[in-house]
Amino acid sequence: MKKGILIGICGASGSGKTMVAHSIYQQLGSNRVAIIQEDAYYKDLTSIPLQERTVRNFDHPDAFDHALLLTQIRTLLSGKSIAQPVYDYKTHTRTTDVRPMGPHDIIVLEGILIMYEAKLRELMDIKVFIDAPADICFIRRLQRDITERGREVNSVIEQYLLTVRPMYQQFVEPARQHADIIIPQGGKNLVAIDLLTTKIKTLLQERVI
Repeated sequence: MKKGILIGICGASGSGKTMVAHSIYQQLGSNRVAIIQEDAYYKDLTSIPLQERTVRNFDHPDAFDHALLLTQIRTLLSGKSIAQPVYDYKTHTRTTDVRPMGPHDIIVLEGILIMYEAKLRELMDIKVFIDAPADICFIRRLQRDITERGREVNSVIEQYLLTVRPMYQQFVEPARQHADIIIPQGGKNLVAIDLLTTKIKTLLQERVI
């Protein structure tokens, strides 16, 4: 039986998905909300030489262990806890650590391909697509990958041109047709975030009743 509420937040890399997720977290309280990032479910590439890992397409659906993600989302929605995998972006491997999560009333799932997967979509109570200009997304991604993930400028640019942008056009952007809500400007759109959190509160009240 589904006890929790699942909010799916989809959009391009750098569109502001995480900022929207954390805004919901801050408004509704850490004791009620768990944020699950699709990135934590990248497939483990330990068996592949490091040089080959760096040129993998990390924006294709096959790069993710969506089967595990689906299983753990269902577990959280049933009111139980999970041991979420921890992914190392610098080595492209899954570490031996896990992150205990749950139980929570609200699960916020954010990622580039979460609305591409039909089985995940079916579990979502609200599907949100973050719409942001491509140049802004690229600049944010460039800054993040250099400061947080130890990447070089040229490698970020090359990856964006070879896989990030083409995969967005092929898989991510078409998923907006499934969205219940489209939010321009990401986390800076405070009006849209307030409306979203109000709707979530309404769903919570309905579940209690």
